[in-house]
Amino acid sequence: MSHAEMSAQPQCPGSIAFTLNGENLIAHRAGVLWWSQEATLVVADLHLEKGSSFARRGQFLPPYDSRATLARLESVIAELSPRRIIALGDSFHDREAAMRLGAQERNTLAKLQDGREWIWVSGNHDPIPPKDLGGHPCEEMTIGNLVFRHEPQIGALGEIAGHLHPCAKIRSRSRSIRRPCFVGDSDRMILPAFGTLTGGLNIRDSAYAELLRNTKNTLAYTLGDEQVHALAFVDIIPDVKRARAS
Repeated sequence: MSHAEMSAQPQCPGSIAFTLNGENLIAHRAGVLWWSQEATLVVADLHLEKGSSFARRGQFLPPYDSRATLARLESVIAELSPRRIIALGDSFHDREAAMRLGAQERNTLAKLQDGREWIWVSGNHDPIPPKDLGGHPCEEMTIGNLVFRHEPQIGALGEIAGHLHPCAKIRSRSRSIRRPCFVGDSDRMILPAFGTLTGGLNIRDSAYAELLRNTKNTLAYTLGDEQVHALAFVDIIPDVKRARAS
């Protein structure tokens, strides 16, 4: 990734542009990836119907997470007018999630897909994307110099992935805050989870160690209220793991 080429893009105020494996991309302030040359919007980990999944197990959450997630996605699509949308897996929280979608959410999905190519990349939560909600399922997809998949792979080049729900813990005055983030190096970019009820895994966690070996070349594009902020890996605070009581 050429960090020297990062700059705010006029057509995407508050976002950050970067180059990965020769392709010019934008880390959008909404938490999606925008590839202007291909008119392609990439979104990771929608986790639709997570709330209803938890409710089935007795943990009741507000049942509007899918509606809120799709409304946010609809706003980004209206702004960018993509010809293609790639959903990087875990678009649905479980294998039955699509069947629990309400009529309003189904209508919104149909509206968002109208007139554009929609790709459902399979994830660990949804290995078999739904057949009755439009779009085209695939394990992974290669376009130009980039490969799009759910789970990042060691040794990949030009990889766009999700799965890990990256977030950055940073210090703000006398306290620390956690924010979703993109995290990338010269080989890949891992997108933040877009779903309303999704949590985040600190990029200083050991789960990233094999993927981001050269931390001097790793940046976190952290989502603020109005814009994306580029932070060096060393600026991210690791989580303190508390010892369990014996």
